[in-house]
Amino acid sequence: MKNKDNNYYYTIVRKNIKKYRIKANLTQQELAEKTGFTYQYIRDLESLAIVRCPRLDTLAIISEALNISIKNLFDGIE
Repeated sequence: MKNKDNNYYYTIVRKNIKKYRIKANLTQQELAEKTGFTYQYIRDLESLAIVRCPRLDTLAIISEALNISIKNLFDGIE
């Protein structure tokens, strides 16, 4: 595996959250309600302009709400 900085991995995860949320036909507000996180947090998490580093337990909650395996959030990481 090539040396990549943390932002590379966070960017992949954040893009996948958005991809799977849209695939699940959920708005950011609906995902926020399903996870117990705020709309602002979900919006910031998906925004590539704002650096947010989600914790592993946060990713588990989001993947459960999206009905996907947590490893799907890491799709595209070589």
